[in-house]
Amino acid sequence: MPEKSCAIILAAGDGKRMRSNRPKVLTEVLFKPMLQWVMDAARRAGVQDVCVVAGHMHEMVEDFVKGKGVECALQLERRGTGHAVMMASDFLNRHRGWNVLVLSGDAPFMSDEFIEKAYWDHVDNGRAATVISAELADPTGYGRIVRDRRTGLVAAIVEQKDADAETKEIREINSGTYWFQVDALLDILQHITSDNAQGEYYLTDAIKLLIQRRKRAGAFIAGNPDMVLGANDCVQLNRLNELARASVLHQLMLEGVEIPCRDGVIVGPDVQVGAATRILPGTILRGNTRVGCGCVLGPNTILTDVTAGDGCVLDSVRLTGRQVAPGTVVEPAETQL
Repeated sequence: MPEKSCAIILAAGDGKRMRSNRPKVLTEVLFKPMLQWVMDAARRAGVQDVCVVAGHMHEMVEDFVKGKGVECALQLERRGTGHAVMMASDFLNRHRGWNVLVLSGDAPFMSDEFIEKAYWDHVDNGRAATVISAELADPTGYGRIVRDRRTGLVAAIVEQKDADAETKEIREINSGTYWFQVDALLDILQHITSDNAQGEYYLTDAIKLLIQRRKRAGAFIAGNPDMVLGANDCVQLNRLNELARASVLHQLMLEGVEIPCRDGVIVGPDVQVGAATRILPGTILRGNTRVGCGCVLGPNTILTDVTAGDGCVLDSVRLTGRQVAPGTVVEPAETQL
């Protein structure tokens, strides 16, 4: 696992197009806030210390991370990704000599597996910076990774609006997730300027400055292009939910869970279901629900934070926070909220 590694999660976006009464990073995918998806991925990858940079409705983000062993920094003025990292300078200074992972708090599918693989690629090749990239069939709108043709290292990250016709043909894009040597990042962070049309400080300029100082910058290509996906509105959020739902159900079926018809079946990412259990239409499993082997769930059953032993039958019921003994048959008349 990564040694002396920390993470900064950028979570200051306001998500105006969501038209929501909460910060975008607290919007849920499969009943789980996107920020929690990202925090969990970092933890599973072995990252020790985490700092969340909050901005819009920061009190809600601070309340959400309270008690989770996570620090919080504030970006009260939203002036770009580079500016957000600047707001975590105290955190970085306390982690000199380490490597820092910078993540987007609204990209829930970034995999702990590729975070860890990118870390070792970053360390083993002695790089100051490594960006996790992805290859997309349609890269429109994303910053392109321009590689040095001789070394294969990153020569530049070019935003869509600044790209010429040749650069726009590049399919490798910036995911917005990076590994940096903390000392190298701190050395150039103060030199990032807002001399651009938006008047913002871009973290991609840190890559440019490191390259100018003859530091090594590379890119590690993620195996699944869905890892770069985020959501700026409820249409895109629906897409994330559909992808996550399909992935969870697919994995359950590979593990021997029977789902004869997927209609209305939704299973959260932290739910566990034993082999030979059958999930019938209209069944929703949420939170930290744990279901044993050989059970029948549904139709039209909703379980939230329920632990059910082997051989249970939960038919058209809604249970929350219950312990269900093995072999129990729970029918509608016995439902307890």
